[in-house]
This record gives sequence, C-alpha cells and structure tokens, in this order.
Amino acid sequence: MAYPNALALSDARSTRLHPARRQPLPTVATPAEDADLPSGHLTGFTLGWDHGHYGLTPPVELMFPGSSIRLGWEAARKAFGMRVLHPRAQTRRWLALRIDAWLRGISFELTQVTPHYLQQLETSWCPVLRRALDRDAEPSEPSSVARVRCDAGFAAGNLVVMSQQAQSAKAELSWQEAQERASSVEVGPIQTIAGLDAREWQRMAVLCSFVTPMPQSLAANIPMLLLPPNRLRLLNPIQALQALLTRQLASPGWHERLAGLRGAMPSQAQSAFDRFAMALLPRVHGSHQLNAPSAQRWALEDAWRDVRVQKRWLELALQLSEALTEQLVQMAAGLKLGTLHVQHHAVDLATEGWGLPTTSEIQPGNPWEKRSSVPN
Repeated sequence: MAYPNALALSDARSTRLHPARRQPLPTVATPAEDADLPSGHLTGFTLGWDHGHYGLTPPVELMFPGSSIRLGWEAARKAFGMRVLHPRAQTRRWLALRIDAWLRGISFELTQVTPHYLQQLETSWCPVLRRALDRDAEPSEPSSVARVRCDAGFAAGNLVVMSQQAQSAKAELSWQEAQERASSVEVGPIQTIAGLDAREWQRMAVLCSFVTPMPQSLAANIPMLLLPPNRLRLLNPIQALQALLTRQLASPGWHERLAGLRGAMPSQAQSAFDRFAMALLPRVHGSHQLNAPSAQRWALEDAWRDVRVQKRWLELALQLSEALTEQLVQMAAGLKLGTLHVQHHAVDLATEGWGLPTTSEIQPGNPWEKRSSVPN
C-alpha cells in the first residue's frame, strides 16, 4: 500500500523557542573514517563523539576498552577539550534515546529528530492517561518519548510524549490490538489490563491508528477520542480532516474560517457538514472558555463519545472520496487557522526516515463497526 500524504498538527505558539535557548546541532563530522573501527560500529562511535561534544560521559557499562562509543568519546575529548556545548535536559534525553535505539537495533533519524524537536513534543499531561507529567506537585508521573508505530524507528512524526506507564502498557501493540484490549476490559469482568481501563485503551488505539495507513472507510469509523499530539503525522487524510474540524469547531468564528473547505465539498456533503457541526457544537460548547488547555482538549475528545456525533461524521466522511479528502487537507494547510499550525507532507516524505518494512499489511476487520455506540 502506498503511503498517503500526511498532515502534522501543532500549536504554533508551542513550537517556538527563544533564540538564546536554541541549541546548536552537534557536529557529527567525526574522524570516524580515520579511526580503527570494526565494521558497523560507526553509530556507536558517533554517539560517543556527541557525548564528548557536550561534555558528557556515556553510560559506564558501555565504556569498556575498545568499545566504539568509548573510541568516539575519547576522540571528541581530544578534538574539543574544554570547548564543549552546554547540555540541556532535552539534549540529555536525545542522547539517551539514541543509546536505547542503538542497543535495541532500532533506527534513529538524526536530521529531523534533534533536541529542539524533542522540546516541541513536550506536554504537561499524558494524552492517554490524562495524568500530569514530570511536575513538582503531586501526583505526577515520569514521562517518556515513545514510538507510536513500533515497526518504525525513532523518526519525526512517529514520536509522542506519554507517561512511562502508558508506554509500558502499549509495548509493541498495534492499534487493533489496543482496541481489542479496550473491548476486553469493557465487557468485563476485569477492569484494567496492564493498568489501563477501557477508556484509556480506546485512546491508545486511536493514537496508534493515526500512523497506520488504512482504507478511508475504515479510518472514518474511528471516533476521535484522542486529538493528535503535537508533531504527530497523520497518515490517513480523513483523520487529518476530522482533527482539523474538531479543533476548529470549538472556537468562535469556526464557520468563517472553514467556509472555504465547506465550499469545496459537493452539495450533499455540505449539508452533511452542517449536520455534523450542529451535532458536535453543543457538546463542545464553551470548551474554548475553559481555563486549562488540557480541559479544552479533553472536552473536544469526550464529545466524540456521543453516538450522534459519530453518526453525523460518518454521513459526511463517506461522501468524500479519498482524492477529495486529500484536496481538502491540502487546502486546510493554506488556511489561517488561528494558533493551529498545519504542515502538509508529500507522499514520499510522510514516512521519511521511519525505517519501515518494504510492505505493510493492514489486518481486515473494523472493531469500531461492531458497536452501535462508544460506551460512556
């Protein structure tokens, strides 16, 4: 299956850093080619070099004599001496992620996944568990940078910050497997699996579905019980359109902002759009007036638990061809949508650097179609 175009949604205000806080990228132009390295050890050498460039020491268990990471670290110390870069928290996390990926044999894309990129992923709340992350006040939970699609590597568009508990529960599960766990908890008698209840597993399933290409008819059946986290790439255009509409309908003036999108739809789809808007609006009414951004987000997500909202959405989505949906998504990328930043990715760039298998098969079946409603 060819990957479709992808859309990344982010809060424009959250992705800018003051110039004084921006870290220069590490110089990866190492003398590795001159070093006496065993074949295939360049990654370890570069990791050691980057630690040395930031004045940091790699984990001691990896610093045995002759290891590639130690050779790189020693070479950097000789090259830079005391002229090292100042490591911030995200730099340390970036290096730790790279070591983890290296030890597990997972690809790590270095061009786009930088300390600055990881800063853009930061969030105060776990999107799955809705619990505070890494706060001084209690209760809070430690956070983790997780791959959403586990057959892909650490790459831009496939990463999200969530709680360590949520990441541990997710493990290597696909979106269908996460939804199966939600269904198992829902029917009982067990109340949790791996510490997550039915609603949390439903949100996990939706999160994983964003980066799993599937037929439009299947993707349209998935209620948006979780809005896409910052910088996640949506590989299904109908979900990208769904996310855009949901975010916009919660703010005053949505009709004027989206008039262009509505006008590009067939007449029957325009009527369906109006019915969908009228179903969703009462359930998110006033969410833009909530004080906390997290409360606004959760109000939007919980609105999709209403049966009528999902029904009206399907009436609209199933009238849109994949080609037209692509056009609407591309049109949305050119609209001014308040603080919402939209970045469109072409087909050949959507999963660039993900390290995906050459073929991808989507399991048949639709667990969402088997239920007439999303349980409260």
